[in-house]
Amino acid sequence: MRWKTGRRSQNVQDLRGQGGYRRGGGSPMVVGGGGLGMVVVAIVIALLGGDPTILLDSAMPTGQSPSGGQYQASSPEEDELADFVSVVLADTEDTWSSLFPQEFGGNYRAPDLVLFTDVVQSACGTAQSAVGPFYCPADQQIYIDLSFYQTLKRDLSAPGDFAQAYVIAHEVGHHVQNLLGISDQVRAAQRQVSQTQANQLSVRQELQADCFSGVWAYHANRERNILERGDIEEALNAASQIGDDTLQKNQRGYVNPDSFTHGSAAQRVEWFTRGFDTGDVDQCNTFVR
Repeated sequence: MRWKTGRRSQNVQDLRGQGGYRRGGGSPMVVGGGGLGMVVVAIVIALLGGDPTILLDSAMPTGQSPSGGQYQASSPEEDELADFVSVVLADTEDTWSSLFPQEFGGNYRAPDLVLFTDVVQSACGTAQSAVGPFYCPADQQIYIDLSFYQTLKRDLSAPGDFAQAYVIAHEVGHHVQNLLGISDQVRAAQRQVSQTQANQLSVRQELQADCFSGVWAYHANRERNILERGDIEEALNAASQIGDDTLQKNQRGYVNPDSFTHGSAAQRVEWFTRGFDTGDVDQCNTFVR
């Protein structure tokens, strides 16, 4: 991915090494445990934009970080990742700021992106890094611990800088849904149906965010020529590796479609591809299929 000459976003808050605490409020959102098993279970449910609050079945005192407050200075590699994230976020800002007036007749309000280490306090509550990247609609902010990218590469077999960009673009897709009122409509509908049907609505919401990330990639490449050979394959591989069926089979050895919350590997690939091939947000209505 061609990114180093790109614009840097002014909407990045770097809380790495600060314990991630800068505001009160919000319901407790804490994930206990640790290790790869916990990370994978968290990712099955909450990776790439799901509601992390459903994971929270244990508590940690506010202000205490999982590392006990010990923080090693960031490495040059991590600082470069932070720079990369800032460029990708800026690119999504440019794309959606252009698309919103054309498609929706309004102006785009960009989200902030918060970099944190181990644990963070959001308006949705307190979260450990095990929940993966997430978007909090209550404060319209994206949260990511950069160590997640090692998990993506090492444990989920999804390496590559464009796979990393896809993660950010997907979370921005949830922000777009929030601005359009889609997220509120989904939550309201979920309260009126069974758990299986609520899961199906969650899948449709996640697939739409995948499609929106494909729309971003289409316009970003057309306007700024960001893609290099193999980039789209990296995104498609990431979409496939984080499909519910792939994650469940790797974790449990079997697949339970009724418990899907993000969509199968094939579905995630299909909807990202649809967005990228067309660049048309009207092609991203996952709720009519």
